[in-house]
Amino acid sequence: MQLHDLKRKTEQKSPKRVGRGGGRGKTSGRGTKGQKARSGHSIRPDVREQLKKLPKLRGRGVNSLMSIQTAAQAVNVSSLEGVFAAGETVTPAILHERGLIRARKGTTPVVKILADGELTKKLIVTGCKVSAAAREKIEKAGGSVA
Repeated sequence: MQLHDLKRKTEQKSPKRVGRGGGRGKTSGRGTKGQKARSGHSIRPDVREQLKKLPKLRGRGVNSLMSIQTAAQAVNVSSLEGVFAAGETVTPAILHERGLIRARKGTTPVVKILADGELTKKLIVTGCKVSAAAREKIEKAGGSVA
């Protein structure tokens, strides 16, 4: 066997050159005209359109204020009736100890006592916000609100 007798195992085949005449012709399989037919075409991602539809929060420091202000945790008079004995003092710290409220980020939150239910025991409420109807029920039972 000599050098001129050697043959390739596979036929020599050059890669198809799309858009260079022959083979694919004219639009080279890109349809017709427009953004998608151009070279280096890029289409905006849909994320931008979704972001544009969201409303802007106007006003100075609106985002920081929303994270600072937290709603008061509500405690009903009926739950105080079941957990406290007559003559005891009700404070946010004691309410947290007895499991009526949850602490947020290690601090006891603002507590508001509401008038749902009945109260028969004399209780002394300090350090809590109290609704007008709840205040009336507490004072009617012989207790006081400070």
